[in-house]
Amino acid sequence: MRLQVDVSVALGASRLRFVLGTAAPVVAVSGPSGSGKSTLLRVLAGVETRASGRVLFDGDVFLDGALRTPAHTRRVGWVPQDPTVFPHKSVRDNLAWGGDPGDAAEWLEIAHLTHRMPVNLSGGERQRVAIGRAWASRPRLLLLDEPFSALDRPLRERIGRELARRAAATGLMIVLSSHDEADLRVLGAETWLFRDGGLVPA
Repeated sequence: MRLQVDVSVALGASRLRFVLGTAAPVVAVSGPSGSGKSTLLRVLAGVETRASGRVLFDGDVFLDGALRTPAHTRRVGWVPQDPTVFPHKSVRDNLAWGGDPGDAAEWLEIAHLTHRMPVNLSGGERQRVAIGRAWASRPRLLLLDEPFSALDRPLRERIGRELARRAAATGLMIVLSSHDEADLRVLGAETWLFRDGGLVPA
């Protein structure tokens, strides 16, 4: 198993439990709003301080009791549901901040926008810039929270297929949250569902 998770997260008087083991190249977590999808991605990113338990990725310990590998050393790319881009940097500079974006601007279909500042971008364009910046960091695990929600259907299918193809070619693992079954089919994702405060394979 490339990814092994057995974690609890205390949320006030309640507690979420995540138990997951998978070697799939693309893994999707699905469920109603508030079920814990974003929280799981935060655990994997290393920014969820309420998590306890164990997380292993490719044999490396991300979390094990008191041992927590810092987020910046995990080589994990994370695009939250409300993607953040640097407002004072152009699209080109945002992409380059992550590393070498290669042809990311082309396959994300934002090459014509590289001179623009984020204030002049739509929500879907900002999503694609955030994905490109995360991709440019050459992560080994990429976390995407509702990554295509602001894109129209043909565009999200083109980008989803290309992202899945590139991940397979490079050995990158993707974990994403999505409400949209069509996105999961395009990405060929192994799907896990939130039920009764936990995760079960679909």
